[in-house]
Amino acid sequence: MMRMVDLIEKKRDGFELSAAEIDFIIKGYTDNSIPDYQISALTMAIYFKGMSERERADLTMAMVKSGDQIDLARIEGIKVDKHSTGGVGDTTTLVLGPLVAAVGVPVAKMSGRGLGHTGGTIDKLEAVKGFHVEIDNEQFIHLVNKNKLAVIGQSGNLTPADKKLYALRDVTATVDSIPLIASSIMSKKIAAGADAIVLDVKTGAGAFMKTLEDSRELAKAMVRIGNNVGRRTMAVISDMSQPLGYAIGNALEVQEAIDTLKGQGPEDLTELCLTLGSHMVYLAGKANTLEEARNLLEKAIQDGSALEAFRVFLSSQGGDASIVDDPARLPQAKYKYELEAKESGYLSEMVADEIGTAAMLLGAGRATKDSQIDLAVGLVLRKKIGDKVEKGESLLTIHSNFENVDHVKELLYKNLKLTKNQVNAPTLVHGEITE
Repeated sequence: MMRMVDLIEKKRDGFELSAAEIDFIIKGYTDNSIPDYQISALTMAIYFKGMSERERADLTMAMVKSGDQIDLARIEGIKVDKHSTGGVGDTTTLVLGPLVAAVGVPVAKMSGRGLGHTGGTIDKLEAVKGFHVEIDNEQFIHLVNKNKLAVIGQSGNLTPADKKLYALRDVTATVDSIPLIASSIMSKKIAAGADAIVLDVKTGAGAFMKTLEDSRELAKAMVRIGNNVGRRTMAVISDMSQPLGYAIGNALEVQEAIDTLKGQGPEDLTELCLTLGSHMVYLAGKANTLEEARNLLEKAIQDGSALEAFRVFLSSQGGDASIVDDPARLPQAKYKYELEAKESGYLSEMVADEIGTAAMLLGAGRATKDSQIDLAVGLVLRKKIGDKVEKGESLLTIHSNFENVDHVKELLYKNLKLTKNQVNAPTLVHGEITE
């Protein structure tokens, strides 16, 4: 008979846990027969001793099996999911969904609501009047087969073991463990039913992983788990030392997604979407090379089919698709204020997560689970790192429903740095991992 205390001791002393032992732990934690304090001891042992590749894959699958698994078998084609480790102004899902759907890749997306700088993908889409994700599984599958794209809210009972474990890690200082982060993210993606997974692992000040070395290690860990459990998986490591694109906020990001699908979006957002999208198209078997995949996507932007896919997607889920041609129909903030540069120079630093916090203070994100989001508010950057700035020129526009935004301006000034010397724009894509 297995005893939890023996398994804690085994991991504490640096030995590998078997698949059966990992299953026993996750089952017991999910059904409350193993208490929090024993799991806390185990996560601390994992934090210090790590886990082998096999243990990571076994832990991931044990968490997948702890709850519902979405069956996407009735959706035709290879289902490719994209996951980003989060960032500021990360509008990629809104662009990538319609973009890859336009070239025939099915995107069956489960998305959550955001806790942080701005809303999650669902909150952003709800800036479109009438749009809703409360659709049943039958309709979800029907829409993906018909339009190649649908978004549904997260099922309540997906990876319950991961939810419990994450809450515990949060209060026991064991969040920063690569095996635990990697298996947490991958368990959710695998339970959501994808055949192949493209990961966008962020690095820099606005990312969960602040250093390139840590980001690379996390990316490798997740790619190996995916491939070890039979899902074709690859990762792109992308920069989050400054916000992606220009818009930070819900309706503002929807408008930026529309611009990008028209071929008029910010350079960095467009480039990242084409990079991630090329991998999605390639993994789905719709192109023989990444170059061919990229050409298909560029053509879908040029001929308007990507924008049309967005229009069809919005109206299929109850949304007012006229916003595609008239973005002024999106929620608008009452006040707009320019943040003027106090001196001339070159923009050398934008602390992405602090700029995200400024957007949250305006009401663009949730500070707690119960916070109400204001879909209209946020920030639109006018300058990015490396740009020349004249004194009095606008660094960004604040979209607010509060008349007084002095506290927001103060935070922004602190986190936007100018220097006299020219600086280079940061590298956008730091590497790709496809083991």
